[in-house]
Amino acid sequence: FHNPVEVKCYDKDGNLKWEEVNYNVCTDEGLTAMLNYTFHATAQIATWYVGLAGAGAKAVANTAASHAAWTEVTAYAGSRPAWVETAASAKSISNTGNLASFAINGDATVAGAGIWSDASGTAGVLFAVVDFASPRTVADGDTLTVLYTITCADS
Repeated sequence: FHNPVEVKCYDKDGNLKWEEVNYNVCTDEGLTAMLNYTFHATAQIATWYVGLAGAGAKAVANTAASHAAWTEVTAYAGSRPAWVETAASAKSISNTGNLASFAINGDATVAGAGIWSDASGTAGVLFAVVDFASPRTVADGDTLTVLYTITCADS
């Protein structure tokens, strides 16, 4: 589950300011949840959400409730946008047809992104989170888009 996450930042006029592609870590919490949903008849989570992460090391031990090394970035309108995925094909699934979009409404530093089971708050499951190569700045009026791909592959 070492998956590429592509984030693009556009200014208020639609010009590309920066783009980041890096690979996520799946959290222990996320992998345990996936096993329970798939093999243990635990109720499946119908909708997942994309969130933004601030600076600080992301780790497999992170959970939705506990990620002390970093905070979630919330300088955008509304809640975490839904991760609207296409049907899986060739061992991959992504939101390529409906990118998660963030209307930035304040200056902030973004250093990653993740997939949560809840639209806001610290309840639920943090499935995966990515660390950028370096933190990036966003400004009021910018728009961020996130393409999140999940691939299951045998080593």
